[in-house]
Amino acid sequence: MKGETLKLLRDANHFRQEDIADYLGIKRSTYSNYETGDREAPWTVLEKLANLYGCDQYDLESENQDVLQGVIACAFRVDSMSVEDMKQVAAFKQLVMNYVKMKKIAQR
Repeated sequence: MKGETLKLLRDANHFRQEDIADYLGIKRSTYSNYETGDREAPWTVLEKLANLYGCDQYDLESENQDVLQGVIACAFRVDSMSVEDMKQVAAFKQLVMNYVKMKKIAQR
């Protein structure tokens, strides 16, 4: 399911494989192998993708459609974004995710 999820999220954000590969600093063919399931994406890659998509790394492996739909609902859907823009979006989403986690912890 992970490869399908990566493709689903990439498509929902209107990114090309080349865009994601450039953001990750890898070859497009390597990223393509992650989507097809021919290769397992390393944890560091999943972490960067989770930050970009605004979700937890575990969500990338989830088969729960409700979780995935929530992530897709927050997709940026832009037609063109530079690698630097992608890094800034990922940093902002990571900041928001950390805030939400801290707020949940504080409410316990």
